Amino acid sequence: MEARITGTSTAFNIVSWIALIGGIVVYLLGLWNAQMQLNEKGYYFSILILGLFAAVSLQKTVRDRLESIPTTNMYHAMCLVAFVISVALLVIGLWNATLLLSEKGFYGLAYFLSLFGAVAVQKNVRDNDNKVEDISYINEASE
Repeated sequence: MEARITGTSTAFNIVSWIALIGGIVVYLLGLWNAQMQLNEKGYYFSILILGLFAAVSLQKTVRDRLESIPTTNMYHAMCLVAFVISVALLVIGLWNATLLLSEKGFYGLAYFLSLFGAVAVQKNVRDNDNKVEDISYINEASE
């Protein structure tokens, strides 16, 4: 009988951080080097920030509900709407952009990699902060 610690593996933690940081850095490097006006770069940067915040907030509210932590329907709906709006704004922006198809794909992939990384990192941080040791073997031995 051995103690089990619930949480995420070190490998998944590392990959999640790589996805988050890699996605954000690549997206921002693409913007930095893009032949766009500054207001267009600001648009795509704002969409990234909105998307990251909305994805993490939505993931947290969904997880709170699964763990019976009180979450208002209004906040959950606002997180969902903000997430959908951020993705829709990216799609609309890229659809109407005068970029090569490969550049549009680049921004889309970097954006969604960043969102995935943000959700995974937030999940890992929460799981690792709430590690629970299974000490049932101690209780059984003491009985």
